[in-house]
Amino acid sequence: MSETYSVLGMTCGGCARSVTNAIKDKAPGAQVQVDLAAKAVTVEGADEGMVKQAVENAGFEYAGKLH
Repeated sequence: MSETYSVLGMTCGGCARSVTNAIKDKAPGAQVQVDLAAKAVTVEGADEGMVKQAVENAGFEYAGKLH
């Protein structure tokens, strides 16, 4: 099951790659899709704590799960 999280500070493709790579480093099998316009990332295969830590380690602000 996938979950979508708000990530503040992403402004370009490089940001999207940084977030994607950080999440995949923590959870190699995760499926990650970034939506720059919505400033959101949808992840399947990683729990919220893992996503939060990866996003923050990549230098972005984790702003919680979206409904």
